[in-house]
Amino acid sequence: MTQSPSSVTPFSCTFSPQLPELLLRLNCSIAITTYQAGKLIFISPADENNLTMLPRTFSKPMGCYVEGDKMVLAVKDEVLFFENSKELAAHYPNKKDTYDSLFVPRATFYSGNVDMHDVALGKDGIWAINTSFSCLCQVTGNYNFIPRWKPPFITELASEDRCHLNGMVMVNGKPKYVTALGTTNTPQGWREHIVNGGILLDVETNEVILDKLPMPHSPMLYKGELYLLLSATGEIIRVNIKQKKYEVIKKLNGYCRGMDIYGDYMFVAMSKLRKNSSTFAKLSFAENADSAGIKIIHLPTKALTMEMKYETSVDEIYSLKVLANTIRPNILNTTNPIHKYSLSIPGQTFWANPDAGAAE
Repeated sequence: MTQSPSSVTPFSCTFSPQLPELLLRLNCSIAITTYQAGKLIFISPADENNLTMLPRTFSKPMGCYVEGDKMVLAVKDEVLFFENSKELAAHYPNKKDTYDSLFVPRATFYSGNVDMHDVALGKDGIWAINTSFSCLCQVTGNYNFIPRWKPPFITELASEDRCHLNGMVMVNGKPKYVTALGTTNTPQGWREHIVNGGILLDVETNEVILDKLPMPHSPMLYKGELYLLLSATGEIIRVNIKQKKYEVIKKLNGYCRGMDIYGDYMFVAMSKLRKNSSTFAKLSFAENADSAGIKIIHLPTKALTMEMKYETSVDEIYSLKVLANTIRPNILNTTNPIHKYSLSIPGQTFWANPDAGAAE
């Protein structure tokens, strides 16, 4: 493992020597959300031997969705929409000619404190997993959220997190599959069988495809095949939807949550286990899951080829997304006033002078 140059600074890490070169070859970067640290972090290749970390502060960032130049991010009580501007990136005032992408905030939707998990952009706008209300919803700006679907075993909408709905897969612009940690219809009822009560559910048919799953998270479609993570056993699985079976692609020694596939490589986020948790203490890898980071698997051979481990700051990761055709991304939050000076109109961009409007 290679040591990060800033080994004593926040977000320092160790990583396999081949990782920066792989990201350069794939022409991509990685985005992760860590609600525990309150950051969205871009991980990029500085050169063939080094990685660059760019952390940005958000309040409890959870689900992250990237499609082309658009990004949606679920935070504590908001859903944020960003648009990438390569033109603004090139002239970023603090570091000109450094970034090739800049995700600029374009809209904030005030969802309220409903514990949004996975989010996505679909044909009808923004979709989200509303974990508190155990439903799939849309965020439009007309209301805090618009309920669109709930599992058949949920009898009413209530802010009670009855089944811990969490993951979502989109097909043809609409939600198709979801994961939950239980099938209970009582407040926090899923906690009783948290380690083996999970399900994979078809939204269109209400059919349970898989049940008795150990903490399913991060479902995704890749080349027509459905993958998801079984966090409580550290397993990556590929689902045969018709036969309602699955095969284990890889078993990792730790708590996996957050996954994306790019090229021939699967990127899987790993989290530390929460201290003093009676639930996590029961997991088979409880004594070994001592670091958060990323593991990279070569999908054709199923071989674990590379990894990255955080030494400081990051304990729990929720979402991981690969940013295609992006080597040095940046993002602006709405707490730093610099976002107010990034201006875009059709065909042109500007960085406003912050002193131009100052009173004499």
